[in-house]
Amino acid sequence: MHRSRLFGIFMDTPADQAPAAAAFWGGVFGVAAQPVPGEEEFTALAGAFPGLAVDVQAIGGEPRYHVDIETDDVPAETARLTGLGATMVADHGGHKTLRGPGGHLLCVVPVQSPPGLFDAEARTWA
Repeated sequence: MHRSRLFGIFMDTPADQAPAAAAFWGGVFGVAAQPVPGEEEFTALAGAFPGLAVDVQAIGGEPRYHVDIETDDVPAETARLTGLGATMVADHGGHKTLRGPGGHLLCVVPVQSPPGLFDAEARTWA
């Protein structure tokens, strides 16, 4: 058995447009855009949706959206999602990037939530 939950939604934005996108999305949601220390490619929109990370991520490609699924067992959650039809895009060791049917990207990551949030909201999978 393992558990997982939606951790976050990310607006992947070409790096040269990321500051403007972060300011825009911060204004949309009425929150301050804040750089994430140690992860320069991310700008957090903290408080946009309680319990959910919402970030602008500077990337080297075309704009897109992706979601992160956090789990207490990355291999088990990856297997569950590939069993549902996702395909592996990249294995980063500690986390995996998948593509769901329809072409949308998602990442499977270890638990990132504040203490207690994961326990309160995660679903248990057999």
